[in-house]
Amino acid sequence: VQLQASGGGAVRPGDSLSLSCATSGGTFSNYNMGWFRQAPGGHDEFVAGISWYNTTLYADSVKGRFTISRDNAKNTLYLQMSTLKPEDTADYYCVADPGIDVELNPNRLKAGVWGQGTLVTVSS
Repeated sequence: VQLQASGGGAVRPGDSLSLSCATSGGTFSNYNMGWFRQAPGGHDEFVAGISWYNTTLYADSVKGRFTISRDNAKNTLYLQMSTLKPEDTADYYCVADPGIDVELNPNRLKAGVWGQGTLVTVSS
């Protein structure tokens, strides 16, 4: 499976932004999917995940502000981000766990397939 994230940009604190991840080459509807981010000089951080049966999981730092969703007909993953903060500044990566019938798990996502990142910058 190949992944391509898009939608990043420069916004101000409190703004909203929506990321998309187009996938190809696999059976998207079978995969658990997720978003990770890496801040400048930082490590990979789990942001959100969505299972193949549409359960979701969020990092505490984004819970209530970010919403992950998927459109299986379009083979696309989304991340709707609101009330953005400067600490949300990072490269955002979509990831796929190509396992079949597995539970949503951030560690499995991290070990899965990664796409190229899209940069989100939150600054006044």
